[in-house]
Amino acid sequence: MHPQHNQDSNNHPQPNRNNLWVEGFKTVGLSLIFAFGFRTLVAESRFVASGSMLPTLEVNDRLLIDKLSYRWSNPERGDIVVFSPTETLKQENHRDTFIKRVIGLPGEKVEIKGGRVYVNDQMLREKYLAEELTYEWGPVTIPADSYLVMGDNRDRSYDGRYWGYVPRDYIIGRAIARYWSVERIGTIDPSPLYPPSPESSVSQ
Repeated sequence: MHPQHNQDSNNHPQPNRNNLWVEGFKTVGLSLIFAFGFRTLVAESRFVASGSMLPTLEVNDRLLIDKLSYRWSNPERGDIVVFSPTETLKQENHRDTFIKRVIGLPGEKVEIKGGRVYVNDQMLREKYLAEELTYEWGPVTIPADSYLVMGDNRDRSYDGRYWGYVPRDYIIGRAIARYWSVERIGTIDPSPLYPPSPESSVSQ
């Protein structure tokens, strides 16, 4: 007797295992492309590696960085920004990104006197400093398309007071939220960031 043929198996061949692998690779590849595109164009996470932004940011804080809004607007005073090393920093062999706070905008005059920062001769009321300053600095005038950044832990921050200004094109994005550690999840800065002063104030 001849063995009977299974007609269903003849009419409906089994899936090719190679095709399943191909489809799997396509799915993973597309997922990676979308994830990379989101990270490149919209937002990404960063962790804080030093204490230069204490008490606002603690070491190992995880932050969400908005990379999209600066495509249509410029950094504002008080923004905490992530930026690539400037040419001066590269010459000092710095390769990692920095995170600091924007203090001076293009064309402004900035100086430190009496332990306080002055922008265009108006005192800047800073609610986020680790401690009051004890030295004089400036005045300096910030070049066009550049920003003066400082750390909140100002006496322990290697920032624009030492190496100059951050060109606009070097700014990667703005820190908008903290998602770790658990007890510190949420927004980063108090609101309003710069309260009005009976003596003087700096408008945004």
